Amino acid sequence: MTLPRAGMLAAAVILALYAITAAVVLAAPYDDPLHVIARLTALWGFLALAIAAILTPFLREIMKVFGRPFLAVHHIFAAVGLLLPTLHPVTLFIASMNPAIFVPVFSPWGRFWALAGRPALYLLYIAFAVVLLRKYIPKYWRWVHGLMYVVLLFAIVHGNLIGHDFENPVIWVLFNTLFALTIAAFVLKRWQKMQKKSGAGRGVGARG
Repeated sequence: MTLPRAGMLAAAVILALYAITAAVVLAAPYDDPLHVIARLTALWGFLALAIAAILTPFLREIMKVFGRPFLAVHHIFAAVGLLLPTLHPVTLFIASMNPAIFVPVFSPWGRFWALAGRPALYLLYIAFAVVLLRKYIPKYWRWVHGLMYVVLLFAIVHGNLIGHDFENPVIWVLFNTLFALTIAAFVLKRWQKMQKKSGAGRGVGARG
């Protein structure tokens, strides 16, 4: 399917974000290629998850821009956002052969946040799995799927605290801005739901 002009522009912007991220990572001095892969998969995975979250308040607009239903576009980014963050610790494990990479650390408090990417990965799996099980828990799956915002919070804190690439101002500004836009999208989505409920309530009152 040929993308509409707006979709081509949006795709170009998204590809530019991935290209800028890759350029910053590859421009930094490095000795171990596996470390480079680990850094790229972490950053690109965050990009995908953030974009998937930012798109959520714009169901109608997504159809107009990309010429495809919202869920089709959303699920593409969600799938990439599941795969790449999984490859991040796997690559680090291959490089170090240290299974502790997969074990969350809950204390002390500062170390928990520095290594918050570890529990974030498991929360990501839960948030993804509940989508597959949504027909069995129709009333609650959205709440559990909302863990995706916790995943992004853990990931951005983890990156800011110990992420090598966050020392670069381009990465710092780009990824913290993406997280801020994610929070803005979350607030907008909640506001849309409140407006919808309010409108439905007024409609019922008028009919009564």
